[in-house]
Amino acid sequence: MSRKPWHHPTALLKSVGVYGSLVLTCVFAIFPILWGIVTAFKDQGSIVSYPPRWLPNPIVLDNYQLVIYGSNMPRYFLNSLVVAAATVVFTLVVASHGGYSAARFNFPLKNLLLFIILATVMIPGIAVLVPLYMIATQVGLHDTYWSLIIIYSAWQVPTVLWLMRGFFESIPRELEEAALIDGCGHLQAFYRVIAPLTQPGLAASAVIVFVYVWNEFIIALTMTASDNMRLIPVGLYYYISAFGVEWGKLMAAVSVALLPAVILFIILQRRFIQGLTSGATKG
Repeated sequence: MSRKPWHHPTALLKSVGVYGSLVLTCVFAIFPILWGIVTAFKDQGSIVSYPPRWLPNPIVLDNYQLVIYGSNMPRYFLNSLVVAAATVVFTLVVASHGGYSAARFNFPLKNLLLFIILATVMIPGIAVLVPLYMIATQVGLHDTYWSLIIIYSAWQVPTVLWLMRGFFESIPRELEEAALIDGCGHLQAFYRVIAPLTQPGLAASAVIVFVYVWNEFIIALTMTASDNMRLIPVGLYYYISAFGVEWGKLMAAVSVALLPAVILFIILQRRFIQGLTSGATKG
């Protein structure tokens, strides 16, 4: 009787090594998050105690109450949701049409134009921050949602355009030609046939853009002035002062700020993984 592959000592040892590495990687990635959540349930004495107390004793909810009801964090949360959602929509609309055009149509200097679009991603954000601030101030968009949405969308469109172009190129042209024969125009064929087939790419792009906007700090700090327009990363920075770090409140605010990104990933998890694997295996 032949042995099954996993019964072979070498294969078993290899499997243990692979899964052991994955477990250690997960622990390394998740431990800071778990430690932060546990810290949010501690009182100030437990947080600064030495040796550190691994579990909160007693469990307190004061930090969450102060963050949710006693600070402007709900407003920051709402601002980030509005800006991130609008940026995702604008970026996907512009980049999906641009990626479709780049994948299906030939026009003069096409490759050069695509290279220039991609090259803009390599420009450090800090290098254009002052001009962007001056333009936003002169046109009256500073300290508004629109300044953030326009800048974030412009910053993410090149990356998403190239990503979506790969997805459109992986779709057989025969499907589009059949739609054209049936009487559809190029836009109708795009909306009815091609776009539904690129849902994994759209989901992956949506997660990437949302996480970028949710975590971005420098532009959010520069393009807003009033406290009611601040985004979550800037609001979290307020818990770090010259007198120290308010660790309990900071960790409570961080754990609340993690929720939208985690929920979005859970909702789009299957599509997101399909999108990444499709992009990785496409020839």
